[in-house]
Amino acid sequence: MDVVSGKWKSLILWELDQYGTRRFGELRRGLPGVSEKMLIQHLREMEQDGLLHREVYREVPPRVEYSLTEQGTSLNEALRPLSAWGAARRERLAADGVLAPA
Repeated sequence: MDVVSGKWKSLILWELDQYGTRRFGELRRGLPGVSEKMLIQHLREMEQDGLLHREVYREVPPRVEYSLTEQGTSLNEALRPLSAWGAARRERLAADGVLAPA
């Protein structure tokens, strides 16, 4: 569980799964509310855990791209049922008037 601990890691996995390789700025725009510091920290941890590949292009200005590794992709697959459960729960809460529909 420590591999996906933190508010943003599962969202980073989802973002990279949905859109493929992303630059830092694209990830930040795709995750409204994340601070630059927190995104950098999570990306570093996920790279150390073998979930992300970080590609640095030696050009001016420097370009860095992030993509999922095989481990990151397999973790996303393992999290899919949890996502489905969350979507069903959201719908149930919305139907009960507890939560606004997504």
